Amino acid sequence: MNESPLFRRLKDYTYPQLAMLAEEIRETITSVVATNTGHLASNLGTVELTLALYRVFDPDRDIIIWDTGHQAYTHKLLTGRYGSFRSLRKKGGLSGFLKVSESPYDRFGAGHVGTALPAALGMEKSDELFKISRNIIVVAGDGAITSGMALEALNQMKDLGSKIKVIMNDNGMSIGKNVGSLSSAMAEMRLNPFYREIKGDLKNTLETMKLGGLEQLLSKIKSGLKATILGGNVFEDMGLNYIGPVGGHDIQEMETLFNAVKEIDEPFFVHVVTKKGKGLEYAEKNPARFHSVGKIDPESGEKTFDSVEVSYSDVFGRTLTELASLDPSIVAITAAMPDGTGLSGFMEKFPARFYDLGITEQLCTTFAAGMAVSHSKPVFAVYSTFLQRAFDQLAHDVALQDLPVLFAVDRAGIVGQDGPTHNGIFDIAFLSMLPNMRVLSPSSVQELSNMLYTLLLKGMEHPTAIRYPREAEVISLDEVLSSMKEIALWKWEEIMHGEEGAILATGSMVSRSYEVALNYGYALYNCRSIKPLDESMLEYVFGKYDTIVCVEEGIKRGGFGSGIALKAIEHGYAGKIDLVAIDDCFSPHGTRDEILSELGLDTRGIEKTISRLRGEKNASDYGIR
Repeated sequence: MNESPLFRRLKDYTYPQLAMLAEEIRETITSVVATNTGHLASNLGTVELTLALYRVFDPDRDIIIWDTGHQAYTHKLLTGRYGSFRSLRKKGGLSGFLKVSESPYDRFGAGHVGTALPAALGMEKSDELFKISRNIIVVAGDGAITSGMALEALNQMKDLGSKIKVIMNDNGMSIGKNVGSLSSAMAEMRLNPFYREIKGDLKNTLETMKLGGLEQLLSKIKSGLKATILGGNVFEDMGLNYIGPVGGHDIQEMETLFNAVKEIDEPFFVHVVTKKGKGLEYAEKNPARFHSVGKIDPESGEKTFDSVEVSYSDVFGRTLTELASLDPSIVAITAAMPDGTGLSGFMEKFPARFYDLGITEQLCTTFAAGMAVSHSKPVFAVYSTFLQRAFDQLAHDVALQDLPVLFAVDRAGIVGQDGPTHNGIFDIAFLSMLPNMRVLSPSSVQELSNMLYTLLLKGMEHPTAIRYPREAEVISLDEVLSSMKEIALWKWEEIMHGEEGAILATGSMVSRSYEVALNYGYALYNCRSIKPLDESMLEYVFGKYDTIVCVEEGIKRGGFGSGIALKAIEHGYAGKIDLVAIDDCFSPHGTRDEILSELGLDTRGIEKTISRLRGEKNASDYGIR
């Protein structure tokens, strides 16, 4: 980075100047996100928090870890990336998340929630080994605190003698509204009269800035009187000094508090209350909708284009809601993603059969297994990248017991501008390796609806995953729903006849292979069932064609094409097999079309493979080696 970090000059600002800077930062974030897409409401809520934090702690020396990048755009602006911020989420530009290769101030790369506290503990213990003395601060959203790893880390802090300062950004939200007892407890702390009184004492202490006064206040907070009134505080019970709630948009108040806790060599849990979407009226009114946005008008928040397309997520949600009207045993489960997975309509219509368990993919998976054992039909809707967290539960609690849980795996494949932390490129490999697991990949939104109809109304005996991309089609939802029908799930479909060779394509790659098959005289098969493979069709293909191309939107190693290659060995197939898939890499961020093109997973990339094979075949026919 050539740009001098702005945080180094913050101490020279007066409070009126800081207020002006906060406004400028909000305008910059809104302008860039409206054009580039990205996380809006969550970042608008942490502007003053970041300014106060970086006036007190020194990012050049201290370790400040942000839990995910949802709230860290101000951090990027203050740490030498103001001039390049307009490249946010563009191909070759700044990442929308924290990335250690992008900046030395991104202390730990993360796009998944819950990682900051465990990483901070590891850094703290490493510092002790090397006799390094510095502050370690974690900024975590209240939604992040409820995730499994974060709670596990909190549980270990006392025994490990940790002195980490945890700044909890409490806006009552993760992506949607927070759920669970811990969220309720924090809401009670915000509103409880005792804590409001303590907050008044805290303000007085901070104004006089007497360290002894703060220590006396800590003693009062821990007193038996408090426990009698409130019944205890979970964070103090874990051995942390709880301070708060403090106003998350009052720079002076936060700065004074941060200065105080910085001087005490003990672990702190600082409860900072912010407003998600702060400073932008439409984002404040609907923070869930504006958590992450596409291209919008920065003045109104309206989309800059009227889309007539219907996404896979929309079709999944509407179809599941329709099917639940016909079968009362169908239940929907989400890990804090009712809107993103298309389940908001189901939630409204069937609240008694809808379960949002917070950011807890492991819990959701075993919870679904428990429901399946007890004769319900659980459907867990989850992004592919987040399902990775629950691999053990998939193997041990679902697949091993052969339980009929349906996994609706959204955002499978390349997601685009969210980048490598959110790409869903591993699910074919890690799901296919599990005994008893079935894996389906629809080639259209209609086929997705048909798969759900067939599995949930006509019978499902084994754990099954349907993986579908972050894409949309020009079609009406009503048309999709009215055309739902039972299909042969485990049979492949010949889309186009050909004599030169065969393209075996899955999911989103079927449509991208169509023109290539047509131009080169190849047969095209919609391989909707990735596991099990359609053995009878595969035997026919092995017998008819001496060139086979397998195309999938997933990692090559252990993927669909790998399964075909293994079957070819078993059958003694002597022809040529080529795999068009993602090589052994984490792909960068950019638009979905840009990244698919870079990976050779667009029509042109598939055509290049076919053209090369055709050239090799012709050379072989003429004896050329």
